[in-house]
Amino acid sequence: MNISVKILIFMVAGAIVGTILHQFTGNSLINDYLINGLFHVGGKWFINALKMLMVPLVFVSIVCGVCSLADPKKLGSMSFKTIGLYLLTTALALTLALILASIVKPGDGMPLKEVSYQAKDTIPFIQVLINLIPSNIVEAFVEAKMLQIIIFSIIFGLAITYSGKAGEKVREFFMSLNEVVLEIVNIIMKFAPYGVFFLIAKTFASFDIQALLNGLLSYFILVIVALILHAIITYGSLLKIIGSLNPIVFFKGMWPAMLTAFGTSSSNATLPVTMRCVEKNLGVHRNTYSFTLPLGATINMDGTAIMQGVATLFIAQAYGIDLTAGQLAMVVLTATMASIGTAGVPGVGLIMLQGVLLQAGLPIEAIGMILGIDRLLDMTRTAINITGDAAVTAIVAKSEGEIDLDVYNDPVIHSNFEEKEA
Repeated sequence: MNISVKILIFMVAGAIVGTILHQFTGNSLINDYLINGLFHVGGKWFINALKMLMVPLVFVSIVCGVCSLADPKKLGSMSFKTIGLYLLTTALALTLALILASIVKPGDGMPLKEVSYQAKDTIPFIQVLINLIPSNIVEAFVEAKMLQIIIFSIIFGLAITYSGKAGEKVREFFMSLNEVVLEIVNIIMKFAPYGVFFLIAKTFASFDIQALLNGLLSYFILVIVALILHAIITYGSLLKIIGSLNPIVFFKGMWPAMLTAFGTSSSNATLPVTMRCVEKNLGVHRNTYSFTLPLGATINMDGTAIMQGVATLFIAQAYGIDLTAGQLAMVVLTATMASIGTAGVPGVGLIMLQGVLLQAGLPIEAIGMILGIDRLLDMTRTAINITGDAAVTAIVAKSEGEIDLDVYNDPVIHSNFEEKEA
């Protein structure tokens, strides 16, 4: 059975079991051995497994990502335009998510305010800037100081690139290690249905059911709305203003790739279809998209950034924690930089979310609430991710004179391509 179907089934089962047990919370046997026993331990095991993966996944993925983008032969105007636009769209995506979540407040109705949880004390902004450069990288890894790990990973990746033959050997090692780490992710995700069951069952057994459902529905709808608005407003505006390209033509040309991304939930798996759409439908030359699209699949995760932004405020609101402007700024910075290391495979975005929550001083355990409904969101945000890759590719190609506008504006080519895909 597909892992996503399993997670959905076990999520529903956990909600049903938790709802039933909620009626018997006065029974010490049920409280001690089931709710605060089996469910608590099982959920903690799963959360600890995710926490175990966070540091190695971020470190290895970012090193591999920087190795890929920092080829000296490619560090020209195209590289700086592409990387700059990718980081800009990610930052805009996060800002949009935080603004919408601040207005809608999807977590306000959640009953988790009853839980005693103290956010970490806010660190002065000057100290945050000082702490960006780790004085002891071992301490940063041990204490999971994500910004310091990300900075070190970027420097390490650049050093590998500029070390010649010696660096090439290390690069090959990290590329292989990245495959191993992603396989560990796959192994852990095989146990996700059971972890979801324990976490959801304990949550529904402990809190008011209606309030939980209302809060999760608000979160789900808000993420979908933010994703759609980002695609239409951000990508549409950039295409029109910077690239002088028709956004409607762009979305029509990218429709086959967006559907493929929605079905696979993987930017990497969709990459061949994305390349074909960009070349055949948008008229972008191969020497441009062969660099920008693989790079985008590595570092451009706007959809994931939106989920992380909404989820961070949702969890903070659910626990009744007010995040300061400084903390929100660090959320944007952490998530934007971490997007470099978010692998283009299903489920990794939730693991990366841990680093954002740690930076904001929020409980990682709250990920269990949104894990069960994340599959459809994962499919949608992957479609947004690859659309952002293609939008930046088209803009950069236009600025470099690497796009055939006759092909871009030809609706016949688009319809023929879609018929072939169908």
